[in-house]
Amino acid sequence: MNDSRGKSRIFTIPNLLSMVRILLIPGIVWMYAVREDTVWTLVLVALSALTDVIDGRIARRFNMVSDLGKALDPIADKLTQGALAICLALRYPLLWALAAWLVVKEVTTGILGLMLVKRERPVHSAKWHGKVCTALLYGSMMLMLLVPGLPRWVANTLIVLCLVMMTVSFVMYLRDYIGRLKSEKEE
Repeated sequence: MNDSRGKSRIFTIPNLLSMVRILLIPGIVWMYAVREDTVWTLVLVALSALTDVIDGRIARRFNMVSDLGKALDPIADKLTQGALAICLALRYPLLWALAAWLVVKEVTTGILGLMLVKRERPVHSAKWHGKVCTALLYGSMMLMLLVPGLPRWVANTLIVLCLVMMTVSFVMYLRDYIGRLKSEKEE
């Protein structure tokens, strides 16, 4: 298969799995905030996480990596993370700061990413620091879901660690995106 044709594919299994993750978000919010059913919230979050792992493996294993998938996968991650952070902020108020910082980070990097795409620069997959940030955030929020009586100081410590890692990742993405935009101007 021609590489450029493969990168522009829309209907691939990984892309459909990313869409499933996005469609799970209202269910997660409803189960947590309306039904107050932690078990089903955890089931839906675990299903979302499982589809995240599976879509990446399928994309790489079967050469189904696409530019849409490179954009859709992190969008599904961030929407899920944001929804969970807002739900859990009802119990752990420091998560409001994390949710706000997540919005700032994602809007900023999203705009810079669109600028690169507009200038026909390649879309890159997530970097290691973004993956570490995602894993730490999901792990912390899953612990907060699993242990509803988690002491506030433990939750706040986890949230601060997530904020620090998110800031490190944000700075590293900014350096990458701005460097790529500057190098284009110099060419």
